[in-house]
Amino acid sequence: MARFGVNTFGRVGARMARLELGVAAINGARALKPRAPARTVPVPIPEGDADCKDHFVTRNGLTFAGSHLIIDLWEADGLSDKDRIEQAMIDAVEAAGATLLHIHLHTFTPSGGISGVAVLAESHISVHTWPERGYAAFDIFMCGSADPRKALMVLKQAFTPKRVVLGEHKRGVM
Repeated sequence: MARFGVNTFGRVGARMARLELGVAAINGARALKPRAPARTVPVPIPEGDADCKDHFVTRNGLTFAGSHLIIDLWEADGLSDKDRIEQAMIDAVEAAGATLLHIHLHTFTPSGGISGVAVLAESHISVHTWPERGYAAFDIFMCGSADPRKALMVLKQAFTPKRVVLGEHKRGVM
């Protein structure tokens, strides 16, 4: 098993680590400019729910943390449009009845692919796109009363895929 330390990167790597220059310096890339920290959003606990803060749900006699959808969109449109993806994720969060805490998207060059995550009080929505292949991989995990299938409907509408492959996993089954 590989171990990372002084012997892995040599004296230069050890010195860069001490100076906290990070991976960008090791790869010869420019470090990203520091950004302002993400704003935090207080999430109130609904009345009458003060004793049950874990947001597990029981449906059809099964108690679990939440539903995790793995979604492949094929022959989809707008996969290099950062604004379109961000708005689709915001709309998906709203449709699902979830609470958006923070969203971050990154565009890769030269492909135009986008990766990102919407962090939710109920968990997350993540995306990775390959516009050159017309493919997007979405991952939606939501606990509590949020409904990830409603988010899926928004994504289908936003990107008009010709084919959708969907997998679902119940997380934290008791």
